[in-house]
Amino acid sequence: MPYLDGVGPIALAHRGGAQEVPENSRAAVEHVRALGLGYLETDVHATADGVVVLSHDPTVDRVTDGSGALAAMTWRQVAVLRDRSGDRLVRLDELLADYPELRVNIDAKSDAVVDPLVATVRDAGAVDRVCLTSFAEERLARVRAALGPAVATGLGRADVLRLVAAARLPGPAQDRALRQVPGPAAGTVCVQVPVRYRRFPVVTPAFIAAAHRHGLAVHVWTVDEPGEMCRLLDMGVDGLVSDRPTLLRDVLTARGPWH
Repeated sequence: MPYLDGVGPIALAHRGGAQEVPENSRAAVEHVRALGLGYLETDVHATADGVVVLSHDPTVDRVTDGSGALAAMTWRQVAVLRDRSGDRLVRLDELLADYPELRVNIDAKSDAVVDPLVATVRDAGAVDRVCLTSFAEERLARVRAALGPAVATGLGRADVLRLVAAARLPGPAQDRALRQVPGPAAGTVCVQVPVRYRRFPVVTPAFIAAAHRHGLAVHVWTVDEPGEMCRLLDMGVDGLVSDRPTLLRDVLTARGPWH
């Protein structure tokens, strides 16, 4: 799968590096490129007229000088707003056109964004340089039905739980359980998880081993401290998602080759 082509762990700048630059902004994308990173993690919603916009929130209130739900606004209304960098919000079609060297992990944040997201990725010829993710299995099912196994996808929440459960089983039983989890044949290339959920540890050696046995890379979010970065890398994770991409780059560089 071209999206994960390469050797060594990957650094994914969370929303472009939310502790270093205004999140999901054009400045954040430029920051990622200036750092020499190849991967951007971002989120998308759709406007009322079907324009896919980089935004974690369903509203513009937190990150712009305006207010209201993106789904209730046209792109013309959204385009006059300014984010904390002083620029307007970024359209996904612009991101894919302007940064062809960048690989983009895209979290579909709503049901309404799925169809325009699929169309935008297809029209941009970007199927091989994006990974489409969501907590919701039904959104991922729609993506896979529309774009097929050529597009990289992650696991939804229910499939992550299935993988966590499978990791606790012995060999043959684990193999049977893993058959219930989408894998590379369906275009699923990674599982993206927090270190722990509440007090329950998610990322363990057994979990990583089960994911790798199923052909899935393990990407962990959101990791912002150097000690935790090194601990997870020593454990064998394949990528880290961080709000501090400068620090993550420096940690990876100090450790040796990385993707």
